[in-house]
Amino acid sequence: MRPGALGIASVARVVGILGGMGPEATVMLLQPLIIARPVTDDADHIPLLVNRNPQVPSRLGFMLDGEPIDPGPTLVSMAKGLQTSGAAVLAMPCAVAHRYQGQIEEAVDVPLLDMVRLSADAAATLTCTGVGIGILGSPAVRKLALFDAALRAAGLEPVYPSDEAALLAAIRQINTEGPVVLARSTMGAASAELLAQGVHVQIIACVEFSLIASALPAGVQPIDTLDQLVAEIIALSTANPTPSETTTSRRSRGAVSKSSIDQQGKEFSLC
Repeated sequence: MRPGALGIASVARVVGILGGMGPEATVMLLQPLIIARPVTDDADHIPLLVNRNPQVPSRLGFMLDGEPIDPGPTLVSMAKGLQTSGAAVLAMPCAVAHRYQGQIEEAVDVPLLDMVRLSADAAATLTCTGVGIGILGSPAVRKLALFDAALRAAGLEPVYPSDEAALLAAIRQINTEGPVVLARSTMGAASAELLAQGVHVQIIACVEFSLIASALPAGVQPIDTLDQLVAEIIALSTANPTPSETTTSRRSRGAVSKSSIDQQGKEFSLC
């Protein structure tokens, strides 16, 4: 079959990735994009422009520790560069960096996928109005109320673990040492605390925690922000609708079960 015979290469949008936050996040985003669909030739893959910039000033340092350098201008510069290089859609695999979503969107003429809203939309399809949704992330996520508005717009309530300092230490430990046992234990304990409050649906709101998602206890229905971003990139790279139209379409694809199965094979309600 000739290159692009699947009809992908002729219509695919170039997706620009604002990466390097943290360094493994970009790799974790790219891997599923490569294997996401069948191809017959290199030309059938999603075209990507990647700026993997680990020199972006620390988001946590600026927001939590009083470090003086605002990462916003660097992110804007990266977005402009990707647009100039031909990106038709932008994506950023870092939840906390979405604090700068509006600033980036004002600076470019192409859409930036909203990983926060995508994850809130996913939570809404899994559970019922009025239910609490757990947020597993850095203290900056709660401080910025990053997910709060999107969840409340869907009739859901964000719920945060109590030991934010331990979660922040786990994130920094993963950044320096990798997905070690102590970090897994910390996230597992935070998730279990939420579960004990009846919070089954939990958003993994930090890419470092995506590395250790298997540490979540039985009974949790996770929503990984990175997975939501991957799914939207795949949908948009070969679609003509705008990001909001594509998301609306995806949410309306039939009924979604508002129950899950625990490790003993028993079904339980997420409502």
